[in-house]
Amino acid sequence: MFEGLYFEFPKLVFLIFFFIACETLCKMRLPSIYFPHTSTFMQKSVAQSKTLFLLKWIGIVMLLLALMSPVKDEEVTLPPELGYDIALLLDASQSMQAQGFDSTNRASTRFDAVQNIVGSFIKERQNDNIGIVVFGQYSFVASPLTYDQDILSTVVDQLYIGMAGKYTALYESLAQSVNLLQGSKAKSKIAILLTDGHNTPGGKIPLDVAMDLAKKEGIKIYTIGIGRANEYNGELLNYIAQETGGEAFGANNSEQLKRIYEHIDILEKSEIEKESFEYLSYFNIYPLFAAFFSLLAYVFLRNKRGSA
Repeated sequence: MFEGLYFEFPKLVFLIFFFIACETLCKMRLPSIYFPHTSTFMQKSVAQSKTLFLLKWIGIVMLLLALMSPVKDEEVTLPPELGYDIALLLDASQSMQAQGFDSTNRASTRFDAVQNIVGSFIKERQNDNIGIVVFGQYSFVASPLTYDQDILSTVVDQLYIGMAGKYTALYESLAQSVNLLQGSKAKSKIAILLTDGHNTPGGKIPLDVAMDLAKKEGIKIYTIGIGRANEYNGELLNYIAQETGGEAFGANNSEQLKRIYEHIDILEKSEIEKESFEYLSYFNIYPLFAAFFSLLAYVFLRNKRGSA
């Protein structure tokens, strides 16, 4: 909370010497009455004097801190109004359990590699509005369009194989991406479709309908097939990409997949910068309250004691 805190008027700290001088030179003199055999009374009086002294100086120091105006700069970033809108379509079907896709970790699944690479891609798209569609036997929006990279990274980390069923409703995922990007005012709408399988027959939405919806909405679709060439329908992915003005890619391993996302990142790089500004958060209320209660306790105890 107090990280990056500084004082707006730090030179006011030298006022402490004024109070020290007053404490030393301006002692209050009051008439005193002496009583014999008052050692017990004097012990209590000394203890109370120490308490009063401590409360007084706590109050003075806290007042000085408040006058010095502790403050913290906080940066606020506004999302760009006309960045790119990107839908990430991720295949979470049962076939994504296949291992050996990542040469550095043969025990990991294809989906593990996809999660890591997509997470890195999201971090590179700081100026863009990104949403996530997951598909298997059916498709659903895992995250609506958002500029919040932390939310997107959390969503990607929480995805798992089979969460949308074990089959591949590829056409429905295209239609779901249209729903996600529909009505957007972004200058460019992009969908990146990743799959390692063929579309499962018997879906509710045919390909021509899904394609018409995407074209009508002006969505450019990049398609990525992962795994061996015979495991996914490369001809279909080429058709989807060409019809919408995108490109089709194939990846046999995680390194190739990483390069594909980097290539797409370069092709569709947003040049819009976020608008940011700084505002000051003041914390002088905290020492002010501490000073108030310290001096209140000082006045109470001093009056109760009946002496200076």
